[in-house]
Amino acid sequence: MSPPPPAPLPGCGLVVGVTGHRDLQAEQLPRIRGQVRDFFLGLRAAYPGIPLTLLSPLAAGADQLVTGVARELGVRVVAVLPVPAGMYRHDFEDAASQAAYEDQLAHAEVLELPILRASDPDAVARGGHARDLQYAQAGIFASSHCHILLALWDGEASPLLGGTAQVVAFHLQGSMPEAIDRRQSAAVTLGLDEETLVHHIPVARQGGTEVAGAARWLTSGTELQSHAAIPPAFDQIFRRHGEFLADRARYEEEITAAVESEGSDCPIQRQFVAADWLATTYRRRVGRVLLATYLVTGMMGFSFIAYSDIVAQDLMLYVFLGLFAIGVAINALAQRREWHRKYIDYRALAEGLRVQSYWRRAGIVDSSRPSFAHDNFLQKQDVELGWIRNVMRGASVDGMLVPLSPGRDDLATVVGEWIGAPGADGQLAYYLGTAAKRGVQHQRTQVLAMTCLWTGIGLSLVLAVFARLIDGQLQSLMVAAMGLLSMTAAVHEAYAYKKADKELIKQYRFMARIFGAAQRRLAQCRNDEEQRQILRTLGEAALAEHAEWTLMHRERPLEHSRF
Repeated sequence: MSPPPPAPLPGCGLVVGVTGHRDLQAEQLPRIRGQVRDFFLGLRAAYPGIPLTLLSPLAAGADQLVTGVARELGVRVVAVLPVPAGMYRHDFEDAASQAAYEDQLAHAEVLELPILRASDPDAVARGGHARDLQYAQAGIFASSHCHILLALWDGEASPLLGGTAQVVAFHLQGSMPEAIDRRQSAAVTLGLDEETLVHHIPVARQGGTEVAGAARWLTSGTELQSHAAIPPAFDQIFRRHGEFLADRARYEEEITAAVESEGSDCPIQRQFVAADWLATTYRRRVGRVLLATYLVTGMMGFSFIAYSDIVAQDLMLYVFLGLFAIGVAINALAQRREWHRKYIDYRALAEGLRVQSYWRRAGIVDSSRPSFAHDNFLQKQDVELGWIRNVMRGASVDGMLVPLSPGRDDLATVVGEWIGAPGADGQLAYYLGTAAKRGVQHQRTQVLAMTCLWTGIGLSLVLAVFARLIDGQLQSLMVAAMGLLSMTAAVHEAYAYKKADKELIKQYRFMARIFGAAQRRLAQCRNDEEQRQILRTLGEAALAEHAEWTLMHRERPLEHSRF
């Protein structure tokens, strides 16, 4: 048995959901086990830094087969039961499958999906359509939280609600022939989604025609697409995910200290603290690189002006070239290590997890209402940002596996920590304070730029009027001063643009208005459900604004060629 790669902090890593037929042909079982084993080993070889998690309903047939192989390989198993465990035991028709269920349940982390609110528990217990709705709910849950859906399927369409064919269709195209509560992104509904991935292992059902053929990857584009190997877009998503986990492991000691100081037992909150710590670390690095680059640029301008107007010595040319080389080296280092991209990505992830954590603690998202923060977050951005939603999917599973502690899910506590009040902790105070601070900094930048500009203009007027009264050496010094002042203003303005000061001030003020409005609306709410609706709306607005922030900053990468 090969042990799974260690994870520095609790987390699902790469999540595989399973769906498949219950009545597999016995003679095909050795071949199917081999293909399932190759699938898991292939993922582990391709992405060695990402631990694997299997979401399995533990149903007879395909589910139990895949779960057994996963256990042999040391893959973490989360049992997603469509009904309570006691009720589910009656679904197994023979002693062997029931014994396998009991054994696998005992060695798995268990997540029981609640009875749908529109269903009668007694009707669910009796079976029939109400029970099928629960199976469909389990399929939707697995699809919504997995990164890869492993389908042991004969490839045929089926009218069976919640059956393998419908779960595969739902995963790829967002369609399920029942009114089941789940918000689908427009990309999935229109067939434009690039994050739904199925690994299809062809199998035959008992009494059916024999199915042969190699396993394949299925994706949803403008039409269903089949691939012999994992598509490059998904490979990049998983590698980005692996890079995040590698960074988390690299700074495990510091991150663990930050998590422990925060003191939360919520897995999503712990993931937020880790992502926030990494984002802050890379933000500092990007800030230092940006400042160093513009300082070097300014010094290059000074050396050039000094050479042309003050001391025409070859030494200044060497200084100029040396500074240029230093600037190129600094930016090459930052680009090779992708500090800017990681800062933007990790900040986006942290903000997504922040909303996800508060929603969970406020009781807004639960497994009976599978409408998730990651469904629409960053959907309009580059496909490679899909890894952020992958982490959020895994964090959602971890959050549901840990019951909320008494008092921690109190709405007043969430409102106080998330929104707060002016002068107190919370996002409202943060946005108000940061907007004011950046406003002062931007004003100083503008004053400096205008001072340099008008001082240079004043010098030019002096030269124009009194040129004949000023000796040549002084004229050269004044011309050099004009150049330096103009260059200082330009560099400072470019530095402010690179930091996106104007846009960030507008964004912070806008977010402050959103949180202020939410605070006022919450004070007028008559019950907890109204408060939850306000918090849901607030979270959606925050996610949309963070997506805009991500797009804006990704369009301002560190590029030495532009400096």
